[in-house]
Amino acid sequence: MSKGKRRAKRRPHARGGELGIPRFRGHPHWREYARGVTMAKRKRRKFTDEFKADAVKLCESGGRSIAQVAVDLDLTETALREWVKRAATTGEKGPPNALTTAERDELSELRKRVKRLEMEREILKKAAAFFAKENA
Repeated sequence: MSKGKRRAKRRPHARGGELGIPRFRGHPHWREYARGVTMAKRKRRKFTDEFKADAVKLCESGGRSIAQVAVDLDLTETALREWVKRAATTGEKGPPNALTTAERDELSELRKRVKRLEMEREILKKAAAFFAKENA
């Protein structure tokens, strides 16, 4: 040790065992999760439009909450809430600025088309630059 610097005294820290508290050993490694330590994921299920409409009717008929209907039908509460929200939008009972199902479908198709056209434009720009450089 050099003359000018002093080391701070280390204080003995409380050990978890002395207090009856288990010591934190860090978070589990990702490999432990890969071994199946976590809960199994539920497979994605597809539901028919008729089933969704019936589930929404059960929620809107009153008497039971969305959470109760979701438990009864073995659904997630968020999925059922989304179905109810979409049904309200389609039935024109929803918020004034909300998109209907048809408008939502049209919007997604238009976005795909715009993306494709932008890609085509970029390709044509690069081709024009390539041929301009070649001719110069």
